Amino acid sequence: MNVKAYLEITMQIEETKRPAAAKVYTDYREPFLQTIEGALTKDLLIRDEDVQVLHGFDSVEHAKAYLTSEMFQKDVFVGLKPLWASDPDVRIYLVA
Repeated sequence: MNVKAYLEITMQIEETKRPAAAKVYTDYREPFLQTIEGALTKDLLIRDEDVQVLHGFDSVEHAKAYLTSEMFQKDVFVGLKPLWASDPDVRIYLVA
């Protein structure tokens, strides 16, 4: 199945806290891919200025639904929030 939408979450995380963020990513990558409806890919992108998680979905609707899922709200969000230097930038893109 092809990726039709991306959910991009960009986070400002201090370098010393990035290993903890990577652990949250690693802990939930496979459960995300196996249990979230429409989930196809999940990648961690690291730059000097920020950290991004890029999620690939089969539709914009499934990308939006993930943000309100129990996994995101009760596990991923809770694990990442203490690491943020500021609120994350959340964007959904439709693949043209």
